[in-house]
Amino acid sequence: MTWISTFTGRHFNYNAPSVDDVDIRDIAHALSQINRFCGHTHWPYSVAQHSIGASYLVPHEFAFEALMHDAHEAYVSDMMSSLKHLLPDYQRIETDVEVIVRLRYGLPLKMSAEVKRADLIMLATEKDALLHPDSGHWPILDGVERSERIIVPMSAFEAEREFMTRFSELAGPYVDMSYEGMRHG
Repeated sequence: MTWISTFTGRHFNYNAPSVDDVDIRDIAHALSQINRFCGHTHWPYSVAQHSIGASYLVPHEFAFEALMHDAHEAYVSDMMSSLKHLLPDYQRIETDVEVIVRLRYGLPLKMSAEVKRADLIMLATEKDALLHPDSGHWPILDGVERSERIIVPMSAFEAEREFMTRFSELAGPYVDMSYEGMRHG
């Protein structure tokens, strides 16, 4: 079997990913239940919450991209970078899925510098707030400032609701959120 069944009942096929199989309801639901850092945090902290935070750290014209920058993880999960680098087949599949999701929502195929910076700010902020104090030095975070936004615990239900609210605020006329729009592009 090369597919998964999603929250909305779709079948997402890794051998033939399609924009028709991408649904914001699946993305919001899955990201709200996928924990960052393999769950090695002081409390559950989801990819959805991370993405919401990132969307507030960029100029408004990049906020939608920042919210959606990890949306592909709804289909491939969130894998620690240190493990991901050991799995080239996973990296290829992840890239293919990321492209499909970016196409579905009209996002640039490569992450903008502004969103990458926000992602790193969130990573640095999360490391300080959520991980064990002895989590070590991460060279990728050298010189990266921390967000002034305070990270507070959020249930999966709250994260899903907040993600969808932020999506609705930012998607505007660029994304057809109706079921037919979801199915047909």
